[in-house]
Amino acid sequence: MTFDSTTKPFHVSFVCTGNICRSPMAALVFGEHLRRAGLADRVEVSSAGTGPWHVGESADPRTSAVLADHGYPTEHTAAQLDEYHLDADLLLAMDAGHLRVIRDAINNPDRARLLRSFDPKSDEWAEVPDPYFGGERGFDGVLEMIEAAMPGLLDWVRAGLGEQRSTSSSETVS
Repeated sequence: MTFDSTTKPFHVSFVCTGNICRSPMAALVFGEHLRRAGLADRVEVSSAGTGPWHVGESADPRTSAVLADHGYPTEHTAAQLDEYHLDADLLLAMDAGHLRVIRDAINNPDRARLLRSFDPKSDEWAEVPDPYFGGERGFDGVLEMIEAAMPGLLDWVRAGLGEQRSTSSSETVS
């Protein structure tokens, strides 16, 4: 897949249930990886929930705490999945239910896949579990899963943009 980002940025949208835990965490982490890779101006990142429950709210405080503890940005306002998100070049679902919702709503189901399919140590159908009803450790685990998918996702986007992979240590987020 090659994408011409001279006319508009490549758009990646992350999708979960309420857009306060998993998808904003993934979007903020990916945005930071793009910034460190020098690609933030060529890739647009968004996130949304499949339902309206938290529209307009900030990320769950546990999401924000885990992100801040690891040096990631935390600013987020929840949104519900709409045409803006569905028009993304790549839609990344956190679980199979989200993937079904997305694929039912778009013309080209190849534009949607599970986020963890970019993690070489996970199988293609691995999901990011919802930490909402659990404790703090669940949010740490979600961040670990998201971070594990970032190198593969970044390489995939680079390839689509015609970029070569950079092994710069400035891309590593601690």
